[in-house]
Amino acid sequence: MEKLVRGIHEFQTTHFSEHQDLFTQLSKGQHPETLLITCSDSRIVPDLLTQTQPGELFVIRNAGNIVPPYGAANGGEGATIEFAVSALKVSHIVIMGHSHCGAMKGLLKPEGLASMPLVASWLRHAEATRRVVMDNYQDLTEEDLLNATIKENVLMQLDNIRTYPAVAAGLVKGTLTLHAWVYHIESGQILAYDSTQSRFAPIADVGMAAAVSRNTIIEAKPETARRAAV
Repeated sequence: MEKLVRGIHEFQTTHFSEHQDLFTQLSKGQHPETLLITCSDSRIVPDLLTQTQPGELFVIRNAGNIVPPYGAANGGEGATIEFAVSALKVSHIVIMGHSHCGAMKGLLKPEGLASMPLVASWLRHAEATRRVVMDNYQDLTEEDLLNATIKENVLMQLDNIRTYPAVAAGLVKGTLTLHAWVYHIESGQILAYDSTQSRFAPIADVGMAAAVSRNTIIEAKPETARRAAV
């Protein structure tokens, strides 16, 4: 806690004063361009990874970067998505998973969640991910299976977010674009889903043109490794 207090003091005495104009502007309102949905994992620092300033990202964080389908839960995810799209008029929604995700480990081994019933209940919103992985990646084990699950889950949550009326309307109007990312903690690399190639690839190689659009069709075909490929 002492470290946090020291950090607050440093922010107030140095960073804040150096960016006074920015914070004065932000006090009048926010106009983020991107809604980022990612994991609560402490190793994920969105502003650091994207090198963005305050006011540029609207962020949702939860265990496993999960988006319950519209109407499936009473948590804050749905309300925050609706606000971001309808009120803030974000142009992009990014769902970002990450390597070594504890939530995805729990999804694969639910027996380890006996002492955490709330976590187990939350991960039921990712049951479709687990089923896709169990049915289509029987040849993978351990780390390879986890990595496939992490990627499948990001794409499954994109399917879920399409069920939100505000998101569906934005996709139809062409004012909203969806993106699927996976961050590798050990290398700093971010992979993006390339809808033109049906695979994840380094984000620098993907480009905006390969973002997941309204008309992107995502099919489960394990023989092509269309989701788990790097």
